[in-house]
Amino acid sequence: MKHAYVFPGQGSQFPGMGKNHYENSAFAKKLFEQANEILGFRISDIMFTGTDEDLRQTNVTQPAVFLHSVIAYKSIEHAHPDMVAGHSLGEFSALVANGVLSFEDALKLVFIRARAMQKACEMQPSTMAAVLALDDAKVEEICALVQAESGEVVVPANYNCPGQLVISGSVKGIEIACEQMKAAGAKRALVLPVGGAFHSPLMAPAREELKAAINGMKFQQPVCAVYQNVVARAVLDKDEIKHNLIEQLTGAVRWTQSVQSMIRDGASTFTEVGPGKVLQGLVAKIDKSVTVNGAS
Repeated sequence: MKHAYVFPGQGSQFPGMGKNHYENSAFAKKLFEQANEILGFRISDIMFTGTDEDLRQTNVTQPAVFLHSVIAYKSIEHAHPDMVAGHSLGEFSALVANGVLSFEDALKLVFIRARAMQKACEMQPSTMAAVLALDDAKVEEICALVQAESGEVVVPANYNCPGQLVISGSVKGIEIACEQMKAAGAKRALVLPVGGAFHSPLMAPAREELKAAINGMKFQQPVCAVYQNVVARAVLDKDEIKHNLIEQLTGAVRWTQSVQSMIRDGASTFTEVGPGKVLQGLVAKIDKSVTVNGAS
């Protein structure tokens, strides 16, 4: 009977996020002010009073979700995770929870990552699309076929839960793939309102920038395993954690496989820590036998 703590990624943000922590906890207020100083702008003001549009900017979204998640985690009394995982950006929150990164260093890396991804998005028009109710193998097959025939980049990016896979690539490649997904029986193949092709080869320029930053940071040995997106299994070696964190930018988020791996290794309770309830819904769809709750 093991307790897994999981941390959400981009897309879980909402106006007013974290305000209750700031107003009701001196400790949380201190971390918010520390974050404002590290980032060089008052992210707390954007989180508390900004619009949906303000919060959708990648260089705001990623540190905002990270900050909310870490403060929510540190507000849990007697939190002793047996294992942790994070969805994309959430992996950085998970690495604070298991002692690999300090709050300050993780926030710096998240901000570098966000700005690098924003720059990569601006270099080439690209996007993502959600494919519903189509077998993973069929989605992979269509992506490979479209790439081979058109020369466009199209890859599976987020294995969210059975029957929900997000693909990523060039605008043209995603358009062609969506038509083929629907023709193959997908219930929906819907282009998402995102800034670019996250978790695809088009993020390669961002990966190089993040790699340099990660290699310059001090990573500690974890107190418990992190189930990383690109390998979907327990990782305890800090050098491998670094490597996987870099690979994640251009590699797929294997969330379905990660959760299944955690359950195989004994996880019976999953607590999502941070804004929203996205991961609670995904975990429940992956395996209905586990207990799922949240701490926001």
